[in-house]
Amino acid sequence: MTTPEHQPPAPQPSAPVSKDRIYRSPMGLVGGLLLLAIVVWLGIDALVAGEGRTPWLALATLLLVVPLIAAFTIRPAVFAGQDRLRVRNPFRVVVLPWGQVERLRSGYSNEVFDKAGTKFQLWAIPVSLRARGKAARREARATAEKEGRAGRGGRGGWAGGMGGGLTGGALDDGPTRAETDRVMDELRAILEARGKAATAQGEVNARWAYEIVVPALAGAVLLAVLLAVG
Repeated sequence: MTTPEHQPPAPQPSAPVSKDRIYRSPMGLVGGLLLLAIVVWLGIDALVAGEGRTPWLALATLLLVVPLIAAFTIRPAVFAGQDRLRVRNPFRVVVLPWGQVERLRSGYSNEVFDKAGTKFQLWAIPVSLRARGKAARREARATAEKEGRAGRGGRGGWAGGMGGGLTGGALDDGPTRAETDRVMDELRAILEARGKAATAQGEVNARWAYEIVVPALAGAVLLAVLLAVG
């Protein structure tokens, strides 16, 4: 009989694995699904009801167009985990451990640079100059209103103090940022927190999305042959 002193220690519960944060373009998803529905509906109609070479042309067009639409609308995504950043672009998938990320840059597009200086564009996080301009104007108005309230409150008196207190609210929540700029701020915060972690080291891995490239090339070749044959 095993005595209590010799009983094996109870297994410790493993630490929960945090899920990746997933960033995608909602407008890209909606637009891509609608466009795919239209293209597939027209293609199937041509396959079923078409005569002569029409079904073959429809098949070649579907093979070429459907992967391209999916690649540029539905496929792009950015997965931010504790140890790595995975970027799924239209034709490539890039996995960057946080220790290999040099910086994240926002300009006319959002980009990530690795330690070697290689640049990868973040297709799933597009920059909207219009949204950025609107956010800048909202921030300017909020700053102006805060300064106005401070000036009114600084004149002293019971009425001035009440006026300053009653007009507070959403404008005191901090500066306004465009949505994609806030996403890039989140990614920079993860990079700062996890960039030197031991589990966030490794090699940068980039591969082609053959599931997109192969059918698109096959459709392009078939379409070219059909058009050349006449």
